Amino acid sequence: MNQQNQRNYQRELDALILSLNGEKKKLFLHCCCAPCSSYVLEYLHTFFDITIFFYNPNITEEPEYRKRKEELKRYLQEVPFGKEIHCVDADYEPEKFWELARGHENDPERGERCRLCFTLRLTKTVELARRGNYDYFCTTLSISPHKDAALLMRIGEYLAEEYGISYLPSDFKKKNGYKRSIELSAKHNLYRQDYCGCVFSRRKK
Repeated sequence: MNQQNQRNYQRELDALILSLNGEKKKLFLHCCCAPCSSYVLEYLHTFFDITIFFYNPNITEEPEYRKRKEELKRYLQEVPFGKEIHCVDADYEPEKFWELARGHENDPERGERCRLCFTLRLTKTVELARRGNYDYFCTTLSISPHKDAALLMRIGEYLAEEYGISYLPSDFKKKNGYKRSIELSAKHNLYRQDYCGCVFSRRKK
């Protein structure tokens, strides 16, 4: 087992939060959908000044894209801390996903196409995080049991070194995060999609 897989990202995050001594640092958080974001925002808003960024060109059907974004906005309107969360909107750019997917149409889920997709979304995230002088950037994606937290950390930390902004250590499945996201989705009647967003993940479901 390599060293990356031996790391406990939740323990690293716990230590980082403790080191802040109550000071709220600025976090630029990529959000993929309302259900995945629900627990992550509930958990992190106490410790960080959060700006969310809905940038998901992998959602290849525009009605689906709009629906997921509106659900995220609705969730923020319903929760007590919602007014504390800042939002940055993004252009809908499905052509960016199609460009990277060319030649990878038959890749398995969790394969190279997914790595390229994560990199696309996190690169856009870190670019805006640097422009806005944020202390950290991160994504909600690791809450999904279908997403590889170690891979997301490798991508995030590579970009952190390149852009000079720290990537928040994270595996939001920990501490029953995924279970809590299901509970919050039921409580707020959130739309829970059954595929990641691209046409390739939908055909695999």
